[in-house]
Amino acid sequence: MPFLETDFFQRDVVAVARELIGVELVWNGCSGIIVETEAYAADNDRACHTASRSNARDFVSSKPPGAAYVYLNYGMHWLFNLLVKDGDRDGLILVRALDPRRGIENMKRRRKCEKAHDLCSGPGKLTQALAINGRHHGLPMAGKGRRPGCGLKPSAVSSHEIINDVRVGIRQATDFPWRFLERGNPHVSVLAGQVRPR
Repeated sequence: MPFLETDFFQRDVVAVARELIGVELVWNGCSGIIVETEAYAADNDRACHTASRSNARDFVSSKPPGAAYVYLNYGMHWLFNLLVKDGDRDGLILVRALDPRRGIENMKRRRKCEKAHDLCSGPGKLTQALAINGRHHGLPMAGKGRRPGCGLKPSAVSSHEIINDVRVGIRQATDFPWRFLERGNPHVSVLAGQVRPR
């Protein structure tokens, strides 16, 4: 199955975040099905990095749709996002959880964990499992410049039951229902309805 092209990311950031559920993230011999995402709008969303970080605004304006936005959260965990732009709303999508499919032994070794449901059930866990870090910031994940062995493939499954909820771990714009999950999947980071406001 072919990889997603740039035009997938040239639409509304909230719509793309929803449609990423069920997409396979392929990364250097490992892969997983995306089962949880969060959308962050570049404008009018105080929880988005663009609201407070000029480097994030520069990233959105200068990088192509589908580029990886990777940052260190609280000096501890790398978080993997995808850039959406040139549609109704630009923004960033945090990939929060994967259902592991390939390279599971490597994921277990990196995570020092044997339980499959704990390998990628959170944004910091999945970057550790896939060995994603700051060196990958700006990497094109679609279109021109996409590295062989890295990218996103459409779902082979005809449908996924998707639900939405509020976003996790933020202090501003806490009521935006822009977190998307596959219903009933054991690999999500936080079940729907269980996010506690900070």
